[in-house]
Amino acid sequence: MNDFESIVIKHLPLIDVRSPNEYKKGAFPNSINLPLIGDTERQLIGICYKENEPEAALELGYTLVSGAKRDSRIKTWINQINQFPNSIIYCFRGGMRSKITQEWIKEKSFIEIPYIDGGYKAFRSFLLSKLRPSTIKSEVVLLGGYTGGGKTKLLNHFNNFIDLEKIANHRGSSFGEHLKPQPSQINFENKLSYELILHQNKHYQYLLLEDEGRHIGKNYLPKPLSNLFNQGYLVLLNTSLEERLINTLEEYVISSQIEYKSHYSEELGLKKWYEYITSSITKIHKRLGNERYHQILKYLEIAFNKQLNTYDFTDHIAWIKILLQEYYDPMYEFQIKNTNKKIVFQGNYQAVYDYINNYYYK
Repeated sequence: MNDFESIVIKHLPLIDVRSPNEYKKGAFPNSINLPLIGDTERQLIGICYKENEPEAALELGYTLVSGAKRDSRIKTWINQINQFPNSIIYCFRGGMRSKITQEWIKEKSFIEIPYIDGGYKAFRSFLLSKLRPSTIKSEVVLLGGYTGGGKTKLLNHFNNFIDLEKIANHRGSSFGEHLKPQPSQINFENKLSYELILHQNKHYQYLLLEDEGRHIGKNYLPKPLSNLFNQGYLVLLNTSLEERLINTLEEYVISSQIEYKSHYSEELGLKKWYEYITSSITKIHKRLGNERYHQILKYLEIAFNKQLNTYDFTDHIAWIKILLQEYYDPMYEFQIKNTNKKIVFQGNYQAVYDYINNYYYK
């Protein structure tokens, strides 16, 4: 099986038979790790391969994965295939591990399951090739605006929008981390490539993106791709400070606390959230300046203690307002003043929505 584009477009399920450590370093969307050999087994086989002939390493592999262990792994693969009959196997190079897995499945179930020719390495190379600017035929349209303006909410109305923050599992700011870790850089690139392939397959004339920097948390766009995106048309969303305060309160306080409380207990979740916000403020201490830094921490402490006693979140507006007006807004205004991007339109939420819908949703 080497029709890589069909794997993406048809959302074909993948069975990754590499070891868990290999899978953690990088894998593909729609994949599940059901290894032929585990990490320790792989290490032992690797040592044997270096010290002896390849046949000896292969024989050791058959010995390490035999009897009940072999039966258990075959059963797991067959269960997965029964649930997803169009599954495809892959290992690192599409070699011995894929072939053995394929043979063992056929022996037990008479199911002939395909594997990826060239394995992980070949499919990964294909996905990287789709991150080259030359493969992107759509014109890029960027949506910019002040922090808290509701850019993601607006763009999610359009199917030709690719949400880079969602792919990176990060909100794209100093306070943008979620409890679930960001993907590895390899997995970020793989997922982004999937999204670009799906976008191109629908033959959209335009690609909608938020006006992001190259870095989204610890993930980053390949430089040539980032350069292409930065050449896009720029639409600016103008949102009132009052709306931005409410949006930021909802996303970074109320919704974020719900995320923490659902992961921990309510009491511990709130404590962890408070520690996270405090540490995030500390990270930008130098850029805030000493006076503003301590003022924000003071307002945060007051708001948090009031919230614990009254379930009233409104006092959080005080520290959020300082961050927006005295930290994020000046940075945004500087960027817009010095941008080389072509600003084609600006307006409020409804005006920008109508403009994109009329001109760029195609």
